[in-house]
Amino acid sequence: MRQFVLLAVLGLASLQALAATPGETLAAFHAALHAGDEARAMTLLSPEAVIYEAGHVERSRSEYADHHLANDIAFARVTTRRVVRHKERFEGNLAILLDEVETRGAFKGKTVNAVGTETAILEKKGDGWVVLHFHWSSRKAK
Repeated sequence: MRQFVLLAVLGLASLQALAATPGETLAAFHAALHAGDEARAMTLLSPEAVIYEAGHVERSRSEYADHHLANDIAFARVTTRRVVRHKERFEGNLAILLDEVETRGAFKGKTVNAVGTETAILEKKGDGWVVLHFHWSSRKAK
């Protein structure tokens, strides 16, 4: 039932949810996680989105919503993410974004001080963009 309600909200919200550039889309996704806005985050992901993280794979937006979204929101709400380097490349209706990030805060009683990388592939849909793929990786900062 939860998945049905989420998909109904996504259908309505996606009409105005797309950001104008790939960079804005990526920033909007992370802002939605930080704000705890599950519906907004989901509108920025393609239904066919594939997410790689720490050796795990979510093979669709709904699988991500069912498995890791809540934990990613909980983590984003109590940490600060800072983009250190950002690079974009465009190939027709696809964009590849490469970010190096620093994340700090505390999560589940543990201090977080990490550096990470994010690869995002986005697809142009109408006037906006949606995320087709994320690959996240991180390690403790020195």
